[in-house]
Parts: sequence; structure tokens; C-alpha cells
Amino acid sequence: MKLQQIYKSDINRNINGVIQVDQDDNEVIKQELSEYIITKELRGHYNAFFNNYEKSFDYRTNKIGVWISGFFGSGKSHFLKMLSYLLSNKVVDGKTAFEYFKDKFDDPMFLAQIERCISVPTETILFNVDKKSGINKDKTAILKVFAKVFYQHMGFEGNDLKVAKLEQFITNSGKMDEFAAKFEEVNGGTWLDSRDSYIFFEDDIVECLVDVLGMSETAAHNWFNGTETADISIGQLVTEIKSYIDSKGKDNRLIFMVDEIGQFIGSDSDLMLNLQSIVEEIGSKCGGRVWVMVTSQEAIDSVTKIVGDDFSKIQGRFDTRLSLSSSSVDEVIKKRILEKNDAAKEMLKMNYEKNSGVLKNLFTFNSPYKMDLKGYSGENEFVETYPFVPYQFKLMQNVFLQVRRHGNAGKSMSGGERSMLSGFQEAAQSLADKDENSLVSFNLFYDTLNAFLESSIRRVIDRCRRAAENNDGLELYDVEVLKLLYLIRYVDEEIKANIDNITTLMVDRIDADKINMRQNIRESLDRLLRQNYIARNGDTYSFLTDDEQDIAREINQINIEGSAVVREIANVAFGSIFMMKKFRLNNNDFAFDQMVDDLCIGVPGNPIKLRLVTDANDNYRNSEQNWIMKSNVDNEAIVVMSDKYPYYNEIESAMKIRRFAKSRNISLLPETIQSIIRGRTQQAAVFESRAKDYITKAIEEATFYVDGERLGNLAGSAKDKLEEAMKYLVEGVYEKLHLVRKSAESDADILAILNNDQLSFGTENYNLEAIVEVEQFMDLQYSKLRTVTMGDIQRRFQGVPYGWREIDIATLVAELVVAQKITVNYAGNTVQPSDRSMPDYLRRKSEIDKTVIRRRITPPEKLMKQARDILREYFNVMDVPSDEDRLIEFIIDSFTKEGDDYSRLLSEKYRTELYPDKAIVENGLKLCNDVLSQKKDNIALLKRLVQREDDLLDQSEDMVDINSFFKNQQSVFDMANGVLGALQSEKDYFQANDTMIKDLSTVSEILKLAKPYKRISELPGLIQSLQSAYDEMLNGKREEVYAEIQSAMGEIHQTAKVEQGDIVERADSAFAQKKQAAANAKTLTQLDAMIIQLSNLRQQYLRALMVEKTPQSKTVTVGRGTLCYTGTLKNENDIDEYLAEVKTKLLEILEGNDAVHII
Repeated sequence: MKLQQIYKSDINRNINGVIQVDQDDNEVIKQELSEYIITKELRGHYNAFFNNYEKSFDYRTNKIGVWISGFFGSGKSHFLKMLSYLLSNKVVDGKTAFEYFKDKFDDPMFLAQIERCISVPTETILFNVDKKSGINKDKTAILKVFAKVFYQHMGFEGNDLKVAKLEQFITNSGKMDEFAAKFEEVNGGTWLDSRDSYIFFEDDIVECLVDVLGMSETAAHNWFNGTETADISIGQLVTEIKSYIDSKGKDNRLIFMVDEIGQFIGSDSDLMLNLQSIVEEIGSKCGGRVWVMVTSQEAIDSVTKIVGDDFSKIQGRFDTRLSLSSSSVDEVIKKRILEKNDAAKEMLKMNYEKNSGVLKNLFTFNSPYKMDLKGYSGENEFVETYPFVPYQFKLMQNVFLQVRRHGNAGKSMSGGERSMLSGFQEAAQSLADKDENSLVSFNLFYDTLNAFLESSIRRVIDRCRRAAENNDGLELYDVEVLKLLYLIRYVDEEIKANIDNITTLMVDRIDADKINMRQNIRESLDRLLRQNYIARNGDTYSFLTDDEQDIAREINQINIEGSAVVREIANVAFGSIFMMKKFRLNNNDFAFDQMVDDLCIGVPGNPIKLRLVTDANDNYRNSEQNWIMKSNVDNEAIVVMSDKYPYYNEIESAMKIRRFAKSRNISLLPETIQSIIRGRTQQAAVFESRAKDYITKAIEEATFYVDGERLGNLAGSAKDKLEEAMKYLVEGVYEKLHLVRKSAESDADILAILNNDQLSFGTENYNLEAIVEVEQFMDLQYSKLRTVTMGDIQRRFQGVPYGWREIDIATLVAELVVAQKITVNYAGNTVQPSDRSMPDYLRRKSEIDKTVIRRRITPPEKLMKQARDILREYFNVMDVPSDEDRLIEFIIDSFTKEGDDYSRLLSEKYRTELYPDKAIVENGLKLCNDVLSQKKDNIALLKRLVQREDDLLDQSEDMVDINSFFKNQQSVFDMANGVLGALQSEKDYFQANDTMIKDLSTVSEILKLAKPYKRISELPGLIQSLQSAYDEMLNGKREEVYAEIQSAMGEIHQTAKVEQGDIVERADSAFAQKKQAAANAKTLTQLDAMIIQLSNLRQQYLRALMVEKTPQSKTVTVGRGTLCYTGTLKNENDIDEYLAEVKTKLLEILEGNDAVHII
């Protein structure tokens, strides 16, 4: 059976799928009314409308606004048009609209309600606001449209309000017919045909106005050239509307029915307020007899951007709000287009029963989204929707919406002149000659949209078709795939454009072989990709516009070096997945080379390697044996990544996009190109993110070859598996790692061992095997007469096959030092175990190559015994260590301390004072330094100690007197030295005193002795005798000073007069100070000097008393104005008289004063 035979109604009949509110063809209207489907949803909307509308019949109301919203294709324009037919009860082909509707409602009460509402005369003005609007859309554009359609409804010229107002005036005068006849007589044309061009007929119109209305010619010309009637206010218009409806009778109704008001308003708040004001004014003045109904793509609160009280008012004006959804679209399509005849229904039922299993599996979608995309739920749905599939109804609605939203549709489609109804009809018509196993594949819907799409889209499809027809790298099937990709370009949130979903969408037969289809589609997609008609993002594909293709072509032509891609893979692998630079195992850190293919990240040369092998590597297909051998020879963990995931292509694509964007000055490009580049940049980020996921999965599913084995049963994440492989590698390569069973934590552990706090050598030692390894290595080097540094030891045992930590190696060497198996030498000196710097010599990188490790040579026991005996006698101690290390340490510490003591004596005692036996102390310091000069070598040190035995013992004896001197005699020696120094300068005062001279000489003699120790006991008596004699002389001299002070003060007091008391006071103070100074004087020289000073002081004050005082003159000051008055002097006599008066005044002033000062 051909598919054109299965439909109840002719599938090729003319169905007006384009709903035009101003279409008035009776045949079309008849078909619309006859085939109009009232779904369950529409029934609810009709109920809601008539419930509100009926209220205006019972009482006055201002709630006369109706807002009908619904997305493109929801049927809102159709609903508005059907209401206009029903409310005006339009008669079509002998039947009223109500009669057409009676069979569509099964509720008698509701039918009665409708019948009541349409029982009164109702006029409807149905129009598309955009078509009725003028070119210039200002903030009063809606008012102008309302005025236009209202005047047109009354039969006036609505396009020009000036003409409309003239016609209204003439009509109200009852002379419209006479005016029209007169115009036709004068002009030759009818008024109706000529009024839209009235501007060209000024003389004719003026003549008619003068003749018919009796206007003066001047007044007629003034009207013609005036502008006062060109505009109208809302109040004026609504007043005229009310007058009009009142003139029709008290029950008449008028309804303005406005299509696509939302699209016309857009985001213009002024237009929204203009509409609100009109509706508010109509509601207020007309009381429910005039209604305003509008349609919009969006709900009222989505259209307007107005907030606050104004928004509340707008909502209040449109109290009846109806929102049409898409749920009823498929119901309409099924009933108007797809309803089957009885024979077809039976045939389809049998076909479904036969193929139900196939159909169930045929339409399954691979999508992470929860959209209801499904196949047939059962036999009834199959019969209702065939040859379409249920998913197509919902998906196609969204395709229509998204194509319009993204600006890919021409004005006709954007204006609502394309519907789901016509789309499905045309798709069904394309299969009219097919058999009952045929299905509508989704790509067929493109042809129903083609004529309404922008040329830039059609151009891409047409170019693809020409290339296929010319066999230019494409096939005709590719064109259909490309059409499909365009349709689903903007619905990626509902269905991913991957191969599985594309295959399902392209199914065109019940008996389709999806496996073969999938392969064909894969090949088609590859061809389209090569020709840059589409782009791939992971496993999804997308349609490209011309501009997008140009950019895609430029991007694809960019060459990215393979090494750059590999480096980026390495950055992801070692920068995001496995980020450790060193692998840690049992507190040990193992450096390893990070490699991808042959690229090493960082500086190569580490003992072990972690190598990721990509499917782009030339050796990717190596045999398993080759990988095993390479992993063993090169100490590698080789990870042969799975080739199931296109991480290489993802990263390469992202890098191409990044490089392309970086090479363009995007800000200077057109906005459309900028938008595409921004989109591709965002796509690059998606590529990079997906590449990371792919790399992770490729590692998780990789094959691992480690240290000569293929590893199996690795569990966990990619990071877990890499860690397990590295653990296996480290344990295999560093096979002696386990010998260090106890690790050190810090330098404190090394020092504890060196101080015997943790000595365990020879007893239970966890690291004994490791110590033996170190000792054997050094023995081998010594046997070859090689110098071994700590750096040699560190490098040896940090490397393969040991892998020990440097601190643990230092600990092992410390154990050997303590066991006296080796010595540590730095800068030619043997470093003693007690040296706090020992950890630095064993560990610090700057020091280990300067630190020499030598085999320990034990000194002869005889030599050690001799040394111990000398030390006991020299230092007068009994507890001298017996083992070599502690003995050497004792020698070095003791002689270092001894030398410090000598140095301190020399710097603190002998530096300024002439104490006895300085040479012996200096010799002792030299002896200590001589012994310590051999401390680099233990045996040499012991030998030097024995060699200097006699010198040391002599020194010890010599130091007995010196030590006793500084302990017991130094204070007496210092005191005698002080007295001697003081009295030597006063010697002239006591030359006649033989006893003092003799005692002073004896003190000097004792102090100058080389070894004065035995005679120092004489010094206290001598000093006492000298001091007593000197003090007696000092007191006598002090009394002389006191007598001189007394004599001087007496003479000054006697000489002074009463009024010279201040001089006396100063003299008393000065002499009192001198007396105090005399009391404090310690030497005869000081007191002698004071006698001379006192004599001088006496004379100074006496001279002051003898100076006579000079008397001071008394002077008076007088101003010239006081002496000389103003006047005129004519002759000598006048002058004499004037001068006499001045003289008299001056004499008077001088009396009692010594002088007169005139100013």
C-alpha cells in the first residue's frame, strides 16, 4: 500500500499551515473552522476566557485585557483567529461559527455560556500589529495602530489620521455620499480609490469642501495645509471608540484582537506603557463593552522590563492570561494530517505486531539528558503517528524554536508564517509514493524549512549538494546527514549529535539495518569533516556555517609538531594525573625521568624512568617481548596507553585552535567572526578537559611493563596504577633497598650514635648488613689504593642497586666511626666523633667531596700506655681513657684547654704588667700548640706527646710558682708596685729621711727580681713602714695649708668695709673649697701647689676690696618741643628774647641734676 493511500483525508490537500489573522478567503476560513481541533488544553483556555468574558455581561468591569502567550508553533494565532470567528459568530458557507464549534465541545453548559456571549452583536478587529504599523516606530506606535485599525473598521482612511478625521466629520454631517459623488465629478476618480493620494488633489478637495460643506475657500485651504488633525491622544481615541460603540446600541461589543504584540514591543518599555495606557483607558471608559486581546511569544512578565507600580498596573490591565504550551501540537497534527482510514489502521496494526521488537530497538537514543525522546509506546501510538516517530513531535518543536532564536530564519518564519502543521504535512507528502515499511527520517524536516532559512545556511547545503553531484569528494547521502546536523545544531542539550543518535535520527525504514547505517554514516561524517562542512568535538559533530567553515579550514591547516602534542600530553599526565617529581617509598624519595614516548620532561639522567607510550609513537606496535626487554635493560616502568581514546587528536585540535586565536587580532574582526572564534576557544577548553579524561582512561586501560615483566591485575585509578608500577620498579631496581631496616630522622640521630647514645655495632643492629656493604666497598677501594670521599660513598649507595637515603648512609658511616673501623678527615684533620660538625661532613653536598674517609690504623698499645702515663703525671689526673678515640679526644681537649689558659694569662695578666716568668708562660703555650699540631693523625699526636715528655714535665714544675703567684701573691705585688710608683715622684721631700730611702730601695729591688716569689713576703712590712712615714709628712704639710687659709681669710675680713659683704662671701666660699681640696689631697706635691694658689687667691680678693667706686652722674631728658615754642622772629631783639626764655627753662631743669639731654 502506498503511503498516500493510508490517510483519512487527502494528504496533498491544501492545508493553510500558515495562520494569517487578516486572511479572509471563505474557502480557507471554512477549512479552518471545519478542521479546527480543540485539544484538552485548548478546551481549558476557552473555558477560562469565556468565564471572564461573560462577567462583563452582568456588571461593569475594567478588566478587559486578555494576554495569550505561547512559543512559536503553539497555536496562539490560530486560537486568536478562532475566537474572532466565534465571538463575531461569523457566517461561512451558510453556517455560523458557533455551528462549526458545537460539535467540538461536549459540555452543554459551556455551549450555553458561549451562546450567551455571542448572542449580542459583536464586532472584532483582528490584525497583526507589525503589519499595520508604519515605518517609524516611536513610543506612540501602538496608539497609532489602534487608531488606524479603528478608523479602517469604520470605513475611513486609517493610514492618514488627517483624512480619517475629515471623513469622520463629513460622515457625522450626513454628507459623505454627496462629498464622494462631488469628488468623482470633479476628479474623475472615486474617493475611495483616491483618498490615500489626497495630497495630489488639493484643488479638487477644496472645491468639494466649499461646495458640499459650505466652507470658505480659505478655510478649506487652511485645513488642507494644516497639521492639527494629524495626531491623536489616547483619551481622544477611546472617547471616539466609546461614541462608536454607544451608537451601535447598549449591548453591542467591540473587540480589538492584536496578533504578535510581544514581538512588536520587544524590550521597549515605552511601547509597553503605551499599550497599558490604551487598555486602561478603554477599560475605564467603556466598562467592559470593548475588549483588547493580544498574543505574544512570551508571557507578560518576560516581555516587559518595567518594575514596581507600573508593572503591577500592566498586569492588572491583562487580568485574563492564557499560556499555550506545545503539548497539543502533536494532537492537532495527528487528527488533521495523520488520521488513517480503516483499512490503513488494520494494515498498520498488523505491521506493528510483526515488527514491534524491531521498532523497540530501532529508536533508542544515546544521550545523558532526560528529555522524553522515545519510539513507539504501543500499537495505538504507532497507528496514530506513522510514518512519523513520537520523538519527532517534541524534538521538531524545539528545532523550530531554536532556529528562530539563533537568527537563522528569515522574516517570514520569524513572523510566525511557518507552522509545525505544514512542516509535518510536507514531510508526509515526501513519502507519498513509499511503501508501508517507510518512515520519515528527521533530516526530511530540513526541506520543510529550507525556503525560510537565511541564505547563509541554504548556501552551505546547496554547495554540499553540488559537490556531491559533481563527485567532488562527497556523496548525496552526505547532504542528508548535513541537513540533519543543521536541524539538531542548537538542541544539543536534548540530544547529542554522536554517531549512535545520528544513525537513529536517519532511520527511514522499519527494516533498516542500523549496523550498516552506522558505518555509512561514519564514512559520511568523515567526508564532511575532510571538506570542513562539519566539526567534531569528541564524539559529537556539528554543522558549520560559511564563516565557521572558513575558520575551521584555517584552523585545520595549522601544523602542530608531534613533539608539541606529546609535550602537552606529558603536561597533562605529569601535571594533573601523576604529579609527583620523586617517588616515595618507605620514607625514601626516588628521582625518576618523566617520559612520554621519547620526550623527557625536565633534566634526564635519573637511574629509573616512567615512560608513557602513546599510540602516535612509532614503536607503539612493538612486540610484548621488546617492551619487556626494554623495561629491564633501561630500568623503566613502561606504560603502553590504550588506543581506544583519541586524546592525541583532542590535544592537537585544542592546540590548533589556541594557535589560530593567538595569531589573530580578534578585537579588529567583525563581531560575527569574533563570536565564532570565542566559541572555538571555548571548544578548545572542552577538548583539553576531555583529553585529560581520555589520557586518564588510556592509562587505566594501559599495559604495564616493569623491570622485565608485564604486570597484571593492577587495580584502582590511573594514579593508583602508576604508583603501583613505580613501587614495583623501585623494589626491582633497588634490590638492596631493604638492607636499611632502621632509618634516621635527623642529624640528632647521627650525633647520638657518635656520642655512643645509640651505639649498636656488634650487638643487635637492624642495619648490620648495610654497614657491612659500606665497609666492603671501602675495603675494595683501599685495596686499589684509592682515596675515598664521603661523596663517593653517598653516590654509590644512593644509586642502583641500593637507593638508600643520604641521611641513612651518613648514619652507617657514623656507626663505622664509632666502631673505630674508619676515620673522617676534613681539610687534613681527623674529625673526632664528638665534633658537632660531623653531620655536615657526612651529609652536606658542599662538604662531602672534601671529606675523606680513611681506614683506621690503630696505634701500638705501648705508645698509648706511654701517653696515658704522661697525661696522668702532667695533668695530675687518674681517669685517662683507654680506647684510642676517647684518648685522642682527651689529649686534644686537655691541651686545647691548657693552651687557652696560657693565652688568657698572656692577654689578661702579662699584657700590661711586668709580672715574673712571662717567658715560661709563653713556652707553655708553644708546647701545647706543638702537641696539637699533630692532631690530624692519632699516631703522630701520641708520638709527639711522648717526644715532649721532659719539656712538658719541666713546664708543669715551672708553672707551680707562677700559678701560686697569681693565686696568692699578685695582690701584694700589685700594691707594692703602686706604692713604689707613687713615692718615687715624691722622693725629694724625704731625701733627708734615711729610713724611707732605704725601704723604698728594698721594695724596688724585690719587684725587679726574675723570681721574686720567696721575698714577696717582705713587701707588706716595707710598704707599711713607708706608708706611715709618708702619711706623717703629708699631715704636717696639710696643717701648713690650713694655717695659710686661716691667715688669708682673716686679712680679707679685716680689710673689707660693711658694703663689701658680697666680696667677703665669695672669698669665704673659695677658701672653704680649697680647705676641702687640702683634706682630700694624697701627695705632698699637691699640698705644696695649694700654698702658692692660696697666696694668689688672697691677693686677688684684697685688690678687689681696695678698688674705689666712681660716682654715677644724674641726667634728665627733655624734648625740644618743651623748650622751643612755635612763632615768628622778625629781628635781633626777638631772637634775644626767645633765647633768654629757652635759657631760663634749661636752668630750671638743670637744677638738682648733673646734665640735661635734649631730644
